[in-house]
Amino acid sequence: MDVLTIIKKEHREVGALIDEADGCDPGEERLIELAAEIEKKLSLHLAIEERLFYAVLRSGAEEQEQQVDVFEAYTEHAVAKALIEMLHSGRKPDQKFKAELQVLGETVKHHVEEEESTVFGIAKKLLDADELEEIGVKWERAKQRATKEAEGTTGRPARATAAKTSRSSTSRKKAATTPARRKTTRR
Repeated sequence: MDVLTIIKKEHREVGALIDEADGCDPGEERLIELAAEIEKKLSLHLAIEERLFYAVLRSGAEEQEQQVDVFEAYTEHAVAKALIEMLHSGRKPDQKFKAELQVLGETVKHHVEEEESTVFGIAKKLLDADELEEIGVKWERAKQRATKEAEGTTGRPARATAAKTSRSSTSRKKAATTPARRKTTRR
């Protein structure tokens, strides 16, 4: 399956959870369950998308407008991550919690709209069908690996797994660009 189809599918899944949360009243325990599920799915999606999809677009974008659009998508991800962190307070699903979840939902819906038009357009210009398919295969593998880890193979919660996915890719990039140091011993 090509990466654009996978991303759309995940957008719809998270969108349905956001819509359900919008229908909940402050104080409902279901709000906390939905927030946790949104956080889990969204955190994993953001990490994989940045590592496998945005990185390719960022390196391939030659036009200034394309570069700005890709960086705008990264920025929208940063805003979503900050809003997700606000939900980790451990408090009851009160009015403030509901408001924060609504703002996250509005932010995600705006991002999805822009991404599926602007960013997908950039991807279709820069990548051929085989490349989109290849990224899709990598996406599915990364998601399966992270899901297995989250389900108890490593005992880590999904949030840590998504963060690990993002960090490990940063570490690999750093390692690839950092020259190896020779070990010297003092005598």
